[in-house]
Amino acid sequence: MPADLAVIGLGPYGLPLAQAAVAAGVSTIGYATGPEAGSLSPAELRRMLAKGFRVVEDPAQLGRVRTAVICAPTPRGADGGLDLGQVETAARTLAARLRPHTTVILESPVHPGTTEDFLRPLLEKGSGLRAGRDFHLAYSPSRVDPGNRDFTPANTPKVIGGFTPACTESAATFYGRLTDKVVRARGPREAETVQLLETNFRHVNIALVNEMAVLCHDLGVDLWDVVRCAETKPFGFQAFRPGPGVGGHGVAQDLSGHASRGLRMVELAQQVNSRMPGYVVQRAAALLNEHGKSARGARVLLLGVTYKADLADQQGSPAQEIAIRLLELGASVSYHDPHVSSWSVLDRPVPRADSLYEAAADADLTILVQQHRTYDLQGLSVKAQLLLDTRGATPTGAAHRL
Repeated sequence: MPADLAVIGLGPYGLPLAQAAVAAGVSTIGYATGPEAGSLSPAELRRMLAKGFRVVEDPAQLGRVRTAVICAPTPRGADGGLDLGQVETAARTLAARLRPHTTVILESPVHPGTTEDFLRPLLEKGSGLRAGRDFHLAYSPSRVDPGNRDFTPANTPKVIGGFTPACTESAATFYGRLTDKVVRARGPREAETVQLLETNFRHVNIALVNEMAVLCHDLGVDLWDVVRCAETKPFGFQAFRPGPGVGGHGVAQDLSGHASRGLRMVELAQQVNSRMPGYVVQRAAALLNEHGKSARGARVLLLGVTYKADLADQQGSPAQEIAIRLLELGASVSYHDPHVSSWSVLDRPVPRADSLYEAAADADLTILVQQHRTYDLQGLSVKAQLLLDTRGATPTGAAHRL
């Protein structure tokens, strides 16, 4: 039986969209563009399948839907830009089966202009159809916050920019089935730039507070208390907190090579955030030294190796680089994470601690990299010989904070 919606790309953007569509009663199929890791739990996937969601391998199924949404990942490529390889594969696969009157929407993070200058020619050449005349084409930035129970696709406004006004309205009609509010942008370039602004806003503000963390440590100031007080201001301030690095699938873009001038502040933010794993290791080595121990030969336990709390997704997690730098110093590294059963660094398996408290008591240094809900930080602060908290999650005075 034909479905209403095909979600092409079943990674961090596609699966949440499919989940929202199934919850809204939209008949949905999913088509993978490559080996992708989503953020949904096995239980959530089982519930989707029970409600009729189907993962198809036959691309012919893509030609039998009213709406096709491309959600292929766009990771950072070797040149530092976005790799559109999976978007291209998805576009070519869809184009060969595209029927008139279909609405095609791109949700992958891309540079402004990609929908019109990259995706549209692929769809038109492969199908023989014209965007805006024979099929509708639009862009909508993905606004997924995995694990957020307060803001879901249903109550998060959806921004849409169509190739033509009719394209915008067709996409708005579709998204109106999934969300309470639809926001119409002037066109796809504006909608693409919304995604750019939102992602860069996060990275720039995290970079600011990360720099503040380094400065405050040097000044002997408790930054966590500073942020706690500052966020009581009801206007002109939004609280961000420092950490060991910036993970996740949203890649900051400075637009170097894609515009007459890049975004200098974003480029600087990337530099600041990329230095944080090294700063964590620097602080770790200093702590060991203060307690008469060397990093070489030290037993270091990493707690939480995912990029976000209470999820299994490891995309961009700073734990990888922290582990690599510790190993380079000659430390013996182990880890604990309730969501990750096995973990490798530089293609070498890292020992997993089965008994958390015993491992923390045995380690010369325990580093809280990610704050999972299951961690009893008060108990850990008592058991651990030394505890470095990169998330400001432990009670004041219970650990050394970043």
